[in-house]
Amino acid sequence: MTSLTSPLLLSPSSSSPLKNPNSPSVFSLSRIRARRTLIINMAASSNDDVAVPPPSQKSPKLVTFLGKGGSGKTTSTIFAAQHYAIAGLKTCLVVHSQDPTAEYLLNCKIGSSPTTCNDNLSAVRLETTKMLLEPLNRLKQADARLNMTQGVLEGVVGEELGVLPGMDSIFSALALERLVGFFGNAAQRKNQKDKFDIIVYDGVSSEETIRMFGATSKARLYLKYLRNLAEKTDLGRLAGPSLLRLVDEGIGLSNKNSNLNGKMSSEIWDDLEQILERGSSVFADPCRFGCYLVMDPNSPTSLNCALRYWGCAIQAGAQVSGAFGIESPNSCAKLAETVKKTFMPLPCASIPHISMGAPVKWNEIVPNIVNRDAHDLLTGPTSDKSGITCTVKFDPASKSVTLLMPGFDKSEIKLYQYRGGSELLVEAGDQRRVIRLPSQIQGRVGGARFVDRSLIITMR
Repeated sequence: MTSLTSPLLLSPSSSSPLKNPNSPSVFSLSRIRARRTLIINMAASSNDDVAVPPPSQKSPKLVTFLGKGGSGKTTSTIFAAQHYAIAGLKTCLVVHSQDPTAEYLLNCKIGSSPTTCNDNLSAVRLETTKMLLEPLNRLKQADARLNMTQGVLEGVVGEELGVLPGMDSIFSALALERLVGFFGNAAQRKNQKDKFDIIVYDGVSSEETIRMFGATSKARLYLKYLRNLAEKTDLGRLAGPSLLRLVDEGIGLSNKNSNLNGKMSSEIWDDLEQILERGSSVFADPCRFGCYLVMDPNSPTSLNCALRYWGCAIQAGAQVSGAFGIESPNSCAKLAETVKKTFMPLPCASIPHISMGAPVKWNEIVPNIVNRDAHDLLTGPTSDKSGITCTVKFDPASKSVTLLMPGFDKSEIKLYQYRGGSELLVEAGDQRRVIRLPSQIQGRVGGARFVDRSLIITMR
């Protein structure tokens, strides 16, 4: 991993005010050049824009793992699920892949509906082909009430439809929303047949899981522009209200049912905005969301990959709770110390090596006192403020912003500034994140440097 300690300075090509608010300015984090390129980029405000009240403590908690393929991600997921089940919490393991490893480790056949594996533990496999049918049927039912398509939607045969690229992430997010309640739909969870305390998710890949973290905050940008189209164009004013009612009734996000027919379009847009705000807040709340890095301490590639996923998760707006190293038969204390040093200040623990040669006896492995650190880490914080690693720090005295950016090289990071210097857009790891600046340090970027995996940005 390249060292990120060399100082970097940023200076725009001109200090004069920008005449065109739509022309961008980009600050590339490379070594100092005689001139800098100024680019302006449009971006939406992140979930930091509005303070969202903390959800009820009775809501289920979502737990997931990020790591390189083959590093022990599925093993860690099942270890965590067994830990919560043995602790007496009603747990559901959600697997979104056709990999049979989970079935082997659980000694249980996993289907498309929750299957009981042992006391307090159920498992379900998400299959997008089948999940396509439910929202389509809901839209058909809503259309039958609203009569918007004059029966055209009813003629769509859902069984003929296949899965397109990108659908896996969308439908897994919708399935998890029903189990966890990202959007705060308490009535929908109340009507669920199966209710769980913990949802442990093993996704298609770490990249897709990270995309899901940032989906709700990114969707707010699209919602903003769609609202502008709906409210400021003739076509939008004509078709927008009806389409909103169809989508809301079909998906059931606001749980208002036909009452939306009596609401103004602006109220419906506001409802959708609040729904997305609640969804964004879940991934920053350690009481409702636990994300853990997992790696093979013997593999430098696995360590660097986990470090990178840490940075990507931060960029997506998620809070990473800790890191796990998978022990091997020849593991030593030195490797464990390497993991702790690499991922400081995250808490770290080890998960025992699981042999694939015989059925796994989880009732003997999980309660073992040797795994006490792993138990403590999975138990999580006792309050919404404990166990949080600060990823953004503001220093009004020095007029600077410090961003924790693990796993990134300086050449991969760009800063975009717009809207009069009140915000910063940070681009890295195929993710974009908006940082709203306090009034005391608002201004143009004057310089930046890396110190201990953190980017320190000086404003002027």
